[in-house]
Amino acid sequence: MDETWQQLKEWIDASRYIVFFGGAGVSTESGIPDFRSVDGLYNQTYKYPPETIISHSFFMRRTEEFYRFYRERMIFQGAAANPAHLALAALERRGKLKAVITQNIDGLHQLAGSKEVLELHGSIHRNYCTRCGQFYGLDRITESDSVPKCSCGGIIKPDVVLYEEGLDDTVIRRSMEHIANADMLIVGGTSLVVYPAAGLIDYYRGKKLVLINRSVTSRDSQADLVIRDSIGAVLGAVAGIK
Repeated sequence: MDETWQQLKEWIDASRYIVFFGGAGVSTESGIPDFRSVDGLYNQTYKYPPETIISHSFFMRRTEEFYRFYRERMIFQGAAANPAHLALAALERRGKLKAVITQNIDGLHQLAGSKEVLELHGSIHRNYCTRCGQFYGLDRITESDSVPKCSCGGIIKPDVVLYEEGLDDTVIRRSMEHIANADMLIVGGTSLVVYPAAGLIDYYRGKKLVLINRSVTSRDSQADLVIRDSIGAVLGAVAGIK
């Protein structure tokens, strides 16, 4: 096993309150594209920039066009949990990992078996009526040909955080509390450029900050251990997941 991987395993074995903070890179190994890579969402050609389409104002003004893009580019029903998701769920079952904080909206952490998952940007699996508040599952979105409607006639909106919308205060507070209490913080699959989410790691006060990412991040110099490799391979190996 690589020296840095071995160090990670030893720290995990010695820790009692591990928190994982992850981004799009955790799910790219499940076939879900990220936003900023060559093949990412922001480099696709559409009539409007993706940042505009997935904004609150665009949803309100051009709801049908929003849903056309949303179904095509942001829902991946065939995606399966990869070794990173499975490893984190295993560490939680062992009592090591106390929380997964994710910027992803795909629900793969829950699919893998994780229980304490804090979704900073919401989830495609939750959708609600903008008129009466009734909640619906993902099938209500995928089985509709245009704008999904509630039984009351109201428009259904995905419970995801669009541009121009704020993060959920309760989720943020719980994330801050977990990070502040952690004796080990593993950050993986994120470039740490999206705020305010990326700023959450500033609440960590421990001595075992681990960054696992294929590329350099702006926080590498602050980390106690940096691993530039596949997050699925790394976590899968140290957690004994094949």
